[in-house]
Amino acid sequence: MTLKEIIQAARGIQPVDLVLRNAQVVNVFSGEIIKTDIALLGETIVGLGKGYEGIQEQSLDGAFVAPGFIDAHVHIESSMVQVPQFTRAVLPLGTTSVIADPHEIANVLGYEGIRYMMESSKYNPLNVFFTLSSCVPSSPLETAGSELRAFDIFPFLREKWVVGLAEMMNYPGVLQGDPDVLDKLRIVDGKRIDGHAPGLSGRDLNAYIAAGIESDHECTTFDEAQEKLRLGMHIMIREGTGTKNLRDLLPLVSAENERRIM
Repeated sequence: MTLKEIIQAARGIQPVDLVLRNAQVVNVFSGEIIKTDIALLGETIVGLGKGYEGIQEQSLDGAFVAPGFIDAHVHIESSMVQVPQFTRAVLPLGTTSVIADPHEIANVLGYEGIRYMMESSKYNPLNVFFTLSSCVPSSPLETAGSELRAFDIFPFLREKWVVGLAEMMNYPGVLQGDPDVLDKLRIVDGKRIDGHAPGLSGRDLNAYIAAGIESDHECTTFDEAQEKLRLGMHIMIREGTGTKNLRDLLPLVSAENERRIM
């Protein structure tokens, strides 16, 4: 499939491979639900609208079509299944991409654990992106199976599926200028840095954000989330089996800030 073929198919000059007729498209750009047809060439959506002709055509009879969900922070190995089985569980429910932090397996197997998760995620219908585990072990008081320093995780930054540094739980290390912590923040070189800073506030929060950390998923109160949002952080609202914060944090979400909240 060439760029010229994509353009011609989008213009209706040549038939597309598949037309999905009578769809209700959930348009996240405009905030509308639009009744229309969807034209695809290969795996590429080349157009919305009536009048497309396809080699195959299928009526959706008014079914809703929406972009896939992206799970912005997940530890796949905590589900106690391998990536293909995890995919079988979440993909049918609409999650098409995940940002995985292999923190648990890294604490057991170190470098090889991260490598295993990356290799086992290839050739799956689920898009699995990775952030590199920043705190292995989580605490110096913990007896872990491995210890990963900045130079241990640095080689993974060349992998195309690696999008940044995973949750920086060691916020005391950030604030106190721990050399290895600062090295980990430096080596990502423009990639995303996720945060983990329950209850951090005031000047300490300012310093944590000034270090380049961009998000937090530990907010439990409206005031905590609001302070972090005002300082530019992306807020991830948890509503899982262990912690449920949606009811407390939902009043913070508005039309003006919804793009900063997950």
